[in-house]
Amino acid sequence: MDARLDAERRQQEIVALVHAKGMVQIQWLAEHFDVTPQTIRRDIEHLAGQSAVRRFRGGVTVPSSVENIAYSTRQTLMAEEKRRIAELVARHVPEDASLFLNIGTTTEAVAQALLGHKRLRVLTNNLNVATILHKNTSFALSIAGGLVRERDGGIIGEATVEFIRRYKVDIGIIGISGIDSEGDLLDYDEQEVRVARAIIESSRRVFLVTDHTKFGRNAMIRMADVSVLDALFTDRLPPPELMEVLGNADCQVHVADGSEPTNGDGEDTEE
Repeated sequence: MDARLDAERRQQEIVALVHAKGMVQIQWLAEHFDVTPQTIRRDIEHLAGQSAVRRFRGGVTVPSSVENIAYSTRQTLMAEEKRRIAELVARHVPEDASLFLNIGTTTEAVAQALLGHKRLRVLTNNLNVATILHKNTSFALSIAGGLVRERDGGIIGEATVEFIRRYKVDIGIIGISGIDSEGDLLDYDEQEVRVARAIIESSRRVFLVTDHTKFGRNAMIRMADVSVLDALFTDRLPPPELMEVLGNADCQVHVADGSEPTNGDGEDTEE
């Protein structure tokens, strides 16, 4: 493997391990990846510069609960996992459906995966989603008004919420910054949370799309709990305590690793 690509993959796995364990030591990471501590320190310096992790003496821990990772970093983190999640979601979206797609790099991957569909009616507050989907001329595409965030092309504000509330769509597809073991959906931006809540209220079914690094990740603002979800699409099964919460909420879990869909108690379910 190319050394640059090898380093990128190792750094993605470091982020995943930090989120899974809460904190890890540099020496443990060096032994885990069979590289020198100096190599791990360079990886951590790079990741800390992108706010993907936080350093402490001798180790690394999860990033801040009040500030999200930079958008440019989120575009590359777990890119392959997001692609697989998106392709799985696309298989659960019928032709001629109406959809909301909100802000996030995973929802942008879903937009890319939906390009092979026909006659979708899509509403979004994400300029990147709109840029992707406008290539399919059979789609009816509408963009919410509001304030455009420079950092990620997300559209937020009261006008955005009012736009969303005018509609009732078949499926709302949303991303999230974190899910705790109690089933709370967490995010960093109050205005983004208000938009996501409006999407949930205006959708007949709600699909959450997220990779496994968001399980147990802290963020300051509570958006909702998993009871609002009809389905979770991810790349690995959630931890057992979260699976139990999802089962109690009757939320179906779809894992993009070739396994069968499950409900929250881990048993196979009907499509």
